[in-house]
Amino acid sequence: MEFGVLMMDAVTSRAQWRDRVRRMEDDGVSTLQVSDHFDRSPVSPLLALAAAAQVTSRIRLGTLVLNNDFRQPAVLAKEIASLSVLCDGRLEIGVGAGWMDDDYEVSGIVREPAGRRIDRLGGTLELLRALSDGGPVDLDAPGVAVRDLRNVPATATTPRLFVGGGGRRVLTLAGRTADVVGINFDVREGKLGTHATASASTDATDEKVGWVRAAAGGREPLLHLVAYWSEVTEDPQAAAARRIAALGLDLSPDQLLASPHALIGPKGMVLERLAELRERWGFGYVSFYEQDLPSMLPVLDRLA
Repeated sequence: MEFGVLMMDAVTSRAQWRDRVRRMEDDGVSTLQVSDHFDRSPVSPLLALAAAAQVTSRIRLGTLVLNNDFRQPAVLAKEIASLSVLCDGRLEIGVGAGWMDDDYEVSGIVREPAGRRIDRLGGTLELLRALSDGGPVDLDAPGVAVRDLRNVPATATTPRLFVGGGGRRVLTLAGRTADVVGINFDVREGKLGTHATASASTDATDEKVGWVRAAAGGREPLLHLVAYWSEVTEDPQAAAARRIAALGLDLSPDQLLASPHALIGPKGMVLERLAELRERWGFGYVSFYEQDLPSMLPVLDRLA
């Protein structure tokens, strides 16, 4: 199983970022991941990965995930090609349709209805796939109108394409096109509210994985899940209650602990949950937050 770590703590200096990303590599993490929000993300994702590439040599570098509304698709394609060369082919590009109300409110970017945002995400993915085939590309698609566009610089290795979401339309698109499909909460409300947390259940995960498999046909994309609540502890009930209180979640401790997105409990219990993720749903890739890594290291060591 692959493990990713989502870097959400503040970046205060070049040296601090260098030390953190080197520690991820030394700890045996598969992928270092950065998010893409105006207020919540500590640093610009593509710039952060470019810096990380200069001080690491093995760890994969990924975005979890870029908001498709923040960048014009042809410009994004240029940035991806450049970054892929600078990190020697270790790049994983995650893209999503955008969801968080706060991002649109603080930036002034118009948050269009979900259908239009997903249409444009499809256009961006079509462009990225076409460019990976070598180009030049002529393409008219939602949000995309390019003529004779080439992948410059040319990349020796095509970045792994990751598409994440929690609704049927995005997961169907991901199942058809992505190398990695991220199964997430359904955040159509634009926030982590009651609907989103309800979609973190085992039954909801069954449904989401079913959508992906139906769309994938004969393809077998790697399935990814974020374990938003991860902690090796002898008192899982107390740990769950603490996290519910900190985030104001509309869940009971038992509901949180039953979610596939929770890896909370003694080491043996966490290992059993990881086995369930693989055997029941086929997840081969799990991410958790940087702040949870020290607690999770015994699990990574056991699976190394």
